[in-house]
Amino acid sequence: MSRHRIAFVAAVALFLVGMGLISTVFDEQYMLISFALVIVALLPFFIRFELRSIQARELVLLALLAAIAAISRVPFAPLPSVQPTSFVIIASALAFGAESGFLIGAVAALVSNMFLGQGPWTPWQMFAWGMIGWSAGLLNVRGRLASHRWALLLFGFGWGLLFGWIMNFWSVTGLLALHDWSAVAAIYAASFYFDLAHALSNVFFLALFARPWLHILARFKRKYGLLSTGASRPG
Repeated sequence: MSRHRIAFVAAVALFLVGMGLISTVFDEQYMLISFALVIVALLPFFIRFELRSIQARELVLLALLAAIAAISRVPFAPLPSVQPTSFVIIASALAFGAESGFLIGAVAALVSNMFLGQGPWTPWQMFAWGMIGWSAGLLNVRGRLASHRWALLLFGFGWGLLFGWIMNFWSVTGLLALHDWSAVAAIYAASFYFDLAHALSNVFFLALFARPWLHILARFKRKYGLLSTGASRPG
């Protein structure tokens, strides 16, 4: 198994094990455990990224893309769940790889919340947006995801829903009666409209802007030799 998949499996395993501990053992410390869980789940990705040889200009590019992803969320704040942040993260991951996509997603969540408000949801957003970038880069083997339009749109739609489900799970940990499954079901049902809005906005931005963005990023990558990870030019 490659190091990419090991880091991915480790993060998901830590996440699921932690959730199990919250619901069965440490139910009175759910919020503290939730924070620790998501932070620990982020560590394999940051460690994996740090092991790579990376130039200063590549860090500048990643910081710029993370800033674009973060700032693009702010003007859309009046429209719940409708924002281009996920699109920017996906496009960046397709162009520069899984580690870059994860880091851009995690940083974008942290930076955007400096404008929109920090809270206990921030680590969860970092994890969820980071995983969007990670999985996009991981699935883009030899440019396959980037070159298949419908697969890319389906990926964006699916992650729009999954992002909401992850954030809902944070809400569930805040319930005093964690085993009240009717309340859990009500939270997920109430969020369906917002999750659907996120999913459809992902499809909208990917359908309209994915191809030009990927061509621009691929051009920068070729011209300056940035972040060569094996991701190919979009078709």
